[in-house]
Amino acid sequence: MPRPAPHTPARPRLAHVGEWVFDLDNTLYHHRYNLFAEVNERINRFITTQLGLDGDTARRLRREYYESHGTTLRGLMSCHGVDPDHFLRYVHDVDVGRVPRNDALERALTRLPGRKLVFTSGSCEYAERVMEQLGVRHHFEAVFDIVAADYVPKPEPATYDRFVARHAVVPHAAVMFEDIARNLLPAAALGMTTVWVRGADPRGHEGADGGHIDFVTDDLQRWLEEAPRLRQLNGRAT
Repeated sequence: MPRPAPHTPARPRLAHVGEWVFDLDNTLYHHRYNLFAEVNERINRFITTQLGLDGDTARRLRREYYESHGTTLRGLMSCHGVDPDHFLRYVHDVDVGRVPRNDALERALTRLPGRKLVFTSGSCEYAERVMEQLGVRHHFEAVFDIVAADYVPKPEPATYDRFVARHAVVPHAAVMFEDIARNLLPAAALGMTTVWVRGADPRGHEGADGGHIDFVTDDLQRWLEEAPRLRQLNGRAT
């Protein structure tokens, strides 16, 4: 059952939402499947192999680049001239089979009026494979990935501007779902309704008390099942 979170009253009501924007990892599929753990392991392996580092040094460098550049990839590109396409192909070469088909999610998406988009810091090819595995690919008009973002990751506001312009998104008619709370800040600033899909990773909780989150849920599927009822309410759920 979704619960309300602090929000900016000037942002729109769910009844006016006609565009649905979803992050991918630990959002469109539940964090318990931990698919991104394998991606993380392949990132570490890429660094050790490409830069000739031991495991501990690679992990430290990865954290440093994540904190200073927003993503490991951005740090590797800026500091080592790493080919981003090679990196993305390597780290996303994972078995998505651990994520089961989700017929309940498919039905919930069917009931949502309007168009649906994926906005991810991963690659388009990886997102497509995950959506096919879930059985929901046919619901989504497009994927805006890290390549489309010119390798500038969330929560950089310019990346959200690029996403909105590329897909002609009307922010005040859109709702965005994310497992990393701080990534919802630019969405809220643009006027989107925001839903934090709360997971187990402590990094996802950073900035969760900032007042920019309209709804919080531990289960995207359940929230979407409630969305038609919430849209009938006069304003936000209480």
